[in-house]
Amino acid sequence: MSPGTASLASAYAACRRVNARYGKTFFLATTLLRPDQRPAVHALYAFARWADEIVDAADVPDRAGELDRLERLLGAEPSTPVLHALADTVRRYDIDRALFTDFLASMRMDLDVTEYADLDALGVYVHGSAEVIGLQMVPVLGTVVPRAEAEPFAARLGVAFQLTNFLRDVGEDLDRGRVYLPLEVLTAHGVDRELLHWVRRHRRANVRVQRALDELVAHAHAVYRSAEPGIGMLSPASRPCVRTAFTLYRDILGLVSCEVLWRRVAVPNARRLAVAVPGAGRAMLARAVTG
Repeated sequence: MSPGTASLASAYAACRRVNARYGKTFFLATTLLRPDQRPAVHALYAFARWADEIVDAADVPDRAGELDRLERLLGAEPSTPVLHALADTVRRYDIDRALFTDFLASMRMDLDVTEYADLDALGVYVHGSAEVIGLQMVPVLGTVVPRAEAEPFAARLGVAFQLTNFLRDVGEDLDRGRVYLPLEVLTAHGVDRELLHWVRRHRRANVRVQRALDELVAHAHAVYRSAEPGIGMLSPASRPCVRTAFTLYRDILGLVSCEVLWRRVAVPNARRLAVAVPGAGRAMLARAVTG
């Protein structure tokens, strides 16, 4: 193994560790991919996590400057393991670099925008924070149809995952001063920021908050349904991974109640295994058939 190859392997290993530590459900799903696909997914995740940590870092005085620096680094010679692995992934899979520009634009929104009037306004943010992630993944996962045909479904799945995260993390986001739940929906149910803080502080359910959450859960389910046909457009070896992620993230919606305002809900390990083990079987079969 040449020094360059060893360095690249080390860079991908570093990205894998980031994914395993911070994205447990997603990481579990990636184990169902072919071994040659996993490093690229870990690299994409690690870069997104890096930017996200800049946005949420209370001890960084110039977060906007750090995001600008990160964007400049994307166009320079790779200077960190994550950037080394990412550059190789972008080159290997011919990923559109504009997707990273759009992603960082949404990360910058998090520095100033603390709430969204309606789903359309939220959609501007979600394009860069979630749709582009799905689009980055498509060339890595492969398709049995023209890539352009699968891309809208991949983007929708990214939205579904993001909406799930918003509902699961509403309490944590509130502590950071952000409310991703559209004000139009909250207001329709008589909910405002003050009530959300009250529920979080007192750890008590509220019927108005629950109704708002229920409406947004129903909307998220609709997005999952609209994204699901895209799974069959992916290469057979990639479908078990995406199907597992689809199922486990969608399961989170069934756990959403007022409790998300004061604790982080998670799919039980037994359920994760019940979904992942059959997925592993399907993955092995797909590799055997296509290998």
